Order: sequence, then C-alpha cells, then structure tokens
Amino acid sequence: MSSKKSRVSVHSKLTVVPSKPSGSVKTNPLSSLDHAMGLHSLHMVFYYKKNPFGSFELDPLRESLSGAISLYPNVTGRLTRLENGNWAVKCHDAGVRVIRAEVSATLDEWLRSADGSEERDLTVWEDMPQEPKTWSPFRVQINDFEGGGVAIGLSCSHMLADLTSATLLFKSWTEVSRRKPIEHPPFFNSLALHGQLVPNKHTQLGKYYATKSEEQFQASVKMATATFKFSNSVIKQCLYEVNQNCPNATPFELLAGLFWSRITRLKGPKSYNTHSLSICIDSRRLLQDPLPIGYFGNALHFSQLSLKGEDIGHCELGYVVELVHNRVLGIKDEEFWSVMNWFESQKGEGGKFAPPFKMYGPELTCISLEHMLVPSKVAGSINMTSLIYAATFDKEEKPVHVSCHVGNVEGEGLIVVMPSMEEGLARTVLVTLPEKELAELCEDQAILRLEPTMLLGGKR
Repeated sequence: MSSKKSRVSVHSKLTVVPSKPSGSVKTNPLSSLDHAMGLHSLHMVFYYKKNPFGSFELDPLRESLSGAISLYPNVTGRLTRLENGNWAVKCHDAGVRVIRAEVSATLDEWLRSADGSEERDLTVWEDMPQEPKTWSPFRVQINDFEGGGVAIGLSCSHMLADLTSATLLFKSWTEVSRRKPIEHPPFFNSLALHGQLVPNKHTQLGKYYATKSEEQFQASVKMATATFKFSNSVIKQCLYEVNQNCPNATPFELLAGLFWSRITRLKGPKSYNTHSLSICIDSRRLLQDPLPIGYFGNALHFSQLSLKGEDIGHCELGYVVELVHNRVLGIKDEEFWSVMNWFESQKGEGGKFAPPFKMYGPELTCISLEHMLVPSKVAGSINMTSLIYAATFDKEEKPVHVSCHVGNVEGEGLIVVMPSMEEGLARTVLVTLPEKELAELCEDQAILRLEPTMLLGGKR
C-alpha cells in the first residue's frame, strides 16, 4: 500500500548554540517524575499568518534563538548516565538542532485539509538513541507555507520538559526576538520535587500508579487526532446549563466531562463495566510551597476518576461534570507528594530509578492547561491571558492556532483541553483516539450541537 506523499519538504538543518557560553560544565540530574516520562515525547506547533523572520535570513533567527537558549542550559545540553544509572543533562552548550522546511500549501489550506497524522511532519518525531551523548533532545522545525504563513514546531523528550516548560521556552524565544525581558525565567532544581517524608494517606493512588507501571499494551492500534475549537459564547452557555449540578465548573471540567461521556459511549459496554478517566493537571501552584511557573522539568500529577459503565450512558452531562470538578478540587498538596514518595520507593540498588512506563494510559487521559491562563492588567481591568498565545515574535502578530501533542500515546486515547486564540472561556480540544472511534466522535451530535470549528482531522 503506497503512503500519501508529504506536503512538507525539509531542505536544511543547522545547530544553534547559546550566544553566551555557560563557562563551566555542569551535570543536572533529572527527577523521579522526569524519569517516569521517559517513554513519551512532546510536540508543539505554533502557527502564524505572517513569517516573523521576514525573509527567513539565518542571522535574526540564530541571534534570537541563540540568546534565548543561553538561559536554558538543560535545553542546549545532552543526556548522560550518572554512576547509579540515572539520567542527567550534561550542560556543555552543545546547542539545539534547527530544521527548515517548506509546505506546498497555504496556511489556511493546511488547517482546513491536513489531518493529525500529516501535522506530525511539522515537528521532529525521533526516538532517543541508546547512546544519546551527541543527540539533541530539543528540536525546532520552521515550516514556510505558500503565501507567507509559517508554523514553528518544537519537539523534545518528555523527560526534560512538560507542556508548561516547553511553552515558556518558546515564549522566551519570542521575547528575546522582540528585545523584551523574559517574563518567566527558567528555574532549574530537580531536588525541588524530591519525595517528602510524610505519612502516605493515599495508598489507593500508589496502587493506581503501580497498575499503570505493570500494564502490558496490546499490539498498537492506529491512532488519529482531530481538533475542536469552541467559542466563548458556547462554553458560557454550556456552563449555564450545568450550573444546577456544578455552579463552579471550569471550561476544562465541562469539556473533560463532555468528551469522556461521549467517547465512553463510542467504546460501548465493557466486561468489567467500569470506565476510568486519568486527569492530568499541573502541580506548580498546587503545592503549599508553590514552584515558580518557570520551573523547568516535569511537574504533572495524574489521578484517576472511575464511573460504572452501566451508569455513564444514562447520566446527564451536569452529573459527569460535577464528578470531574470534585476530583480536581480534591487534589491537594499531600496527594502529589504521596506519588513522589511512591516513585522514590521504587528505586533499585544504588538508588537507580525504576524503568519508565506509559504515563498516558492505559485509560483515557485528559490534560488540563487551565493554569496557562494568567491574570493580566489591560486598560485598568484584569483579564485572563493565555501564555500559549502570548508567544508573539511581533507584538501585533499572535499565533492563529497552537497544537500540543504527546508522543507514544497508546491505550484508550488522549484529550488535551487548552486555551484558544479567542479570549474568555473559549477552548481548543485536541483528541487522539483509535482511528475508527475518532471518525465517529467527529459525527457525534452532542458535540456538533456546540458548533465547534473543526481543524486538522475533524470532518465537516
């Protein structure tokens, strides 16, 4: 069977090194949570209507990126093993690999016609080699569309960063390009998430992680991705409709409940009659001693919510949203530390961390990026600004769309709920499911009644 020819053509590669060498070589160890993410990768694509680099001359590109990565030694370093077998970053200014490519379509045509599989061509998808001493764990791919649009893809090993870290790295690049101060400078300290010696009151959570680590995935099913964009007015109306059940619901809780219930119906009855949702939230502000939002690494927390299969098919949306809301509200500081303690307890001889496992799975996983909305003062009033869409090379030119993908997702699928270009309650939802299920979801009437704009794999 012949594969479809890619519309993305790579034409050059180069390495960008920091403009200010760090001087001494440091070795920064990775945390237990970083190690746990070792089977996954991250891929972000920022779409712009205009080319922020003008004629794409190398000098301005290199200058701004080189200046930004000078602040990020973990980004320009290379992975190495410590004596106990754990991973660390050798910070020796080796640089970041940059790929240049052309797309044989306009930006509008691409967003309308490309699917999630084709969007992969805009970023680098490359497994970490067994000996990564010369391998760049961070890659940038700049894709020039016909007519002047551009998509900039950022890829990295999930061991080194989560979506918050990757977003702020990219945003720092845009701030250096505009000659502005870095709003959220990086904070490097893997010991900040070292396990706390506190009584473990969450033994069930330990069993949840243990089950994930022991899960044996079946032969890979072909997965597909589609993007749904919901307007501010629609989300506002839906929150009003579930107000009686959950008056304080957030857009994330609404959309997590909606997609969980609709996907569950698509999957049909199961022999064990229970459907589970893994909820993934950022923990930087969750902790009693909060981490700076610029903490660079992984600060994610996964927890499970389960509902009987015989019930979810008959539940009102408000009830499911309330379940999600209560689970998110119930996540406290001590729950996060109990997970860190569990990872510490899995260490082997010499303090070596246990092998990584599929953190995104086997159950359906839903990622919240609500924390990427931060208060900002505009004309005397306080608005919520998305850090993702604040990544502007030109003050007037915001991204028209941003995609976030996690590599090596298997099991029942992944939902990412993130801010949209439209301000307010508007949200973008990226859904990755087995191909047949995704096609059915794109025709689901409960979702279509919300009149989403469907991009990159969504049918019309």
